[in-house]
Amino acid sequence: MNTVITSHEIRAIAPEVLERLRVADDAGRVRPIRTDPEGGAPLRCCLRRSRAGERIMLVSYAPLRVRPGAHGVDAGAYDEVGPVFVHGDECGGPAHGTGYPVALHGPLRVLRAYDARGRILGGRLIELPDARAGEVDGVLTEMFADPDVALVHVRAVVFGCFLAEARPIR
Repeated sequence: MNTVITSHEIRAIAPEVLERLRVADDAGRVRPIRTDPEGGAPLRCCLRRSRAGERIMLVSYAPLRVRPGAHGVDAGAYDEVGPVFVHGDECGGPAHGTGYPVALHGPLRVLRAYDARGRILGGRLIELPDARAGEVDGVLTEMFADPDVALVHVRAVVFGCFLAEARPIR
């Protein structure tokens, strides 16, 4: 019996993964913490943009890699490592609900659907102005209508970096 998905939640990078990335990232390197002079960096730890003067890091992150308690999927050939900004210190995570993080929206985003084994099922290119960023939640709901879709990654098209993960609420 298939469960109809009517909602989803957006997840930032999990606190235990952030803790590890701050020590050594998924490329195996220790990255420096720097003070952001201007603000505006898209933070994947709290799903907002940085403010001037905040301590941030640019680390390599592979969201599909198997870690105890993390995603529970085998990345296999779809393992991708890309740049993400995070706070240099613990930040407490997102302060919003479960919807699409409008603050991180940009002109081109790709939504990549994966099955429970971590295999790509397809994707959707989103080209929406910031004023219409809330429409992405509707696209995610459509994608989760496919019972094989276990998660969706939101990525920036130009830089290819991971922004957030969407999971169905069952």
